[in-house]
Amino acid sequence: MPNSIKSRLKGMPLLRFILLLSGGYLIISLIVILLISSNIKQKAIEDLSREDARQTAELIFQSLYSVMSDGWNKKEILATIDRLNKAAPRMEIMAYRGNPVIREFGDIPGEAAIREADPLIQQALGSGKEILRTSESDIRFIYPVIVSKECTRCHEEARPGDVNGVIDIRYPIENLKVSLSLIINIMLGYFILIMALLFTGLFFKLRAFVVKPIIALATIMGEITNNADLSKRVKHGGWIREVHHLTDYFNRMLVTLQDFQYRLEELSVRDPLTGLYNRRRFEQFLDYEVDRATRHDRCFCLIMIDLDNFKHINDTYGHPIGDMALQKLALLLRAQTRRTDVIARIGGDEFAIILPETDFDHGLSSAEKLRHILANSALELPDCKIRISGSFGVVSYPQNGDGVENLKIAMDVAMYKAKRCGKNCVAVLGDDESGAEMEVFKKGEFLRLALEENRVAAFLQPIVKIPGGLYAYEVLARIEDDGRYIAANEFIHAAEELGLMVELDTDVFKKGIEYLAGHPLEETKLFFNLGSRTLANEETIREMVGFARKMKIQLNRIVFEITEREALPRISELSHLIDELHDLGIEFALDDFGSGFSSFLYLKYLAVDYVKIEGSFVRQIAVDRRDRIMVEHIASIANQFGIKTIAEMVEDEETNLLLQNYGINYAQGYYYGHPSPSSGSRLSSDSREQEAVE
Repeated sequence: MPNSIKSRLKGMPLLRFILLLSGGYLIISLIVILLISSNIKQKAIEDLSREDARQTAELIFQSLYSVMSDGWNKKEILATIDRLNKAAPRMEIMAYRGNPVIREFGDIPGEAAIREADPLIQQALGSGKEILRTSESDIRFIYPVIVSKECTRCHEEARPGDVNGVIDIRYPIENLKVSLSLIINIMLGYFILIMALLFTGLFFKLRAFVVKPIIALATIMGEITNNADLSKRVKHGGWIREVHHLTDYFNRMLVTLQDFQYRLEELSVRDPLTGLYNRRRFEQFLDYEVDRATRHDRCFCLIMIDLDNFKHINDTYGHPIGDMALQKLALLLRAQTRRTDVIARIGGDEFAIILPETDFDHGLSSAEKLRHILANSALELPDCKIRISGSFGVVSYPQNGDGVENLKIAMDVAMYKAKRCGKNCVAVLGDDESGAEMEVFKKGEFLRLALEENRVAAFLQPIVKIPGGLYAYEVLARIEDDGRYIAANEFIHAAEELGLMVELDTDVFKKGIEYLAGHPLEETKLFFNLGSRTLANEETIREMVGFARKMKIQLNRIVFEITEREALPRISELSHLIDELHDLGIEFALDDFGSGFSSFLYLKYLAVDYVKIEGSFVRQIAVDRRDRIMVEHIASIANQFGIKTIAEMVEDEETNLLLQNYGINYAQGYYYGHPSPSSGSRLSSDSREQEAVE
């Protein structure tokens, strides 16, 4: 097929292709039917006319034979032929004598010239065979009269088998009587045959142009799905526009997916802002470096960098300038390190560097060099120059840790030490610094992981009224770890040191509120312990209030607990916060009263609703007169201020009776086995240590 025709056919719409294919087959079918019908017509004419003419000729011969057998003469025979022609006006009948008759009876005048001029008559007289000739308008049939034994009675000179003469019959084609059933059957058969050929052709064409390309496309899809190989492409096969577009767009989709896969792989290991490795990739490299150093008995160093006061740059110049500063810093770090060193951005303004096959002394000097360059270089940014300093922590393997987790904790401790030492310095771990501080960071990492995995549970500790029964719950944080629950005193200090209190308080608050939402018929209050950083974060407090409203919890069922230690530094701000939340219905409790400065001025300037007496005063009031006096006076002053008192309830009945006598009307007992439903925890009941409260 010429290329010009191929180019026109390719890209053809499927509907147009089917129409064109059907039309082409229809035209071909019509041509074939016309050719076949023409042949059928000719064959039918020949067959039918031969039979019809033979019968007519036989009748004419018998008529003439009857005339001749009666002894009629030549004139009477011609008159009979003339009457036959008149009887069938559209039919011409002629009779010509053969040689035996001519010899015996003589020739008819003028007939010899006609016989000599007509080769068909000569042929029939000579051969004795029938001759049929058809044209578009008429049929001519020459019937030879063969001498039979009966004929020899009159024609004495003739012998059986001779040709006595011929009967020449001419008549128009329309005079034929064709069988209607024959024509219908023939045409129906050919029509069925043509339709079968048509649909067979359509089937094979559609299979070649549509089905095969789609099967090829599906095969490539299966291979890509099974092997995750996006490099495969579908060949542009087929002449159908839709199929062509399908394969073309599928190939484009593969290119796009391959590009996205590359970008995702980059994003999975690279920081999109600086182009450095991210925390995930850094941890993979660290794990690999630990294995390599262990296998080859080598050492390496880690440098952690935390930019000093970077928040000030973002607040002063804006985040776009801050982002450009981070990008400039990344270029600086790349320029000052080896190609084999691994540089990663592991936080907003935190970076880490792995120095393979580097001992501690060289690692320390590299960190000091970077610190000096950073502190004494100005980053050139649009319209400004910015100086940035950083705190550096340096640890070494295996000196400061023999595993990935220990090294990460050592890095955090070294960085914490650098920040504590006044920033813009390089800190390392001494031999005596692998104890308490590293334990804090281990607990902090444990808490951070528990928060990420939603393993922080909210326990409800009942506060009961004596007499009167259940009054409220204090919500306590616990961490689920391998089927046991770790008390808050195991991780609260680490949370405070590492700045995780806000996240912890928010998580416990939400789970407590979810408990209230799940028990709408209860009228109990919930007491929440809040850290100092949480109280200082007004945005977090407002989010807590908004969450309670979203869960349709009455705010007068919420009590926030604060301690003297947290109240002292910001008594003025707390006073305003308490007044603001009081207007919403939220109440406050002063926790562990007596454990700090025990200043009654707190009760004057802080409009708290509850005072929780520190447990050490309550436990000895039955035997220690001084504790009894302090508890009595605390309860008395609080009651006169209209403040309810809560104290630890103990097993000693005499102590509990004294608490009631002092006007302490509420008791708080540790009740293991009543967690909030949101924690989904199963709690043990192996402790009944209690507190008593007024």
